[in-house]
Amino acid sequence: MMLAIPNFIFLVALILLFIAMILVLIRLYKGPTLYDRVLSTNSFGTNTVLFIGVLGFLSDRPDFLDIALLYALINFVATIAILKFFRYRAIGDILIKRELKK
Repeated sequence: MMLAIPNFIFLVALILLFIAMILVLIRLYKGPTLYDRVLSTNSFGTNTVLFIGVLGFLSDRPDFLDIALLYALINFVATIAILKFFRYRAIGDILIKRELKK
């Protein structure tokens, strides 16, 4: 009986994370500005990392944490790349363009 209560709590957390992911996808679709959409994409990635971690705990598979960490790293790099693209309108060769302006 004692082990069933924490599993139930984590199952409820998994369901709530899934609901939060759906709400973030709605914000991604309806976002009035571009930065709202970037923020919701980042939030969706964070919720996905949490979802994978809780799912790995419930299924007693610690290798899911490695997958969650890798996904968090990809989410971080992708967010930085998207913001850099919207600021400079290019992903690479930013230093060369700045040097050409001087």
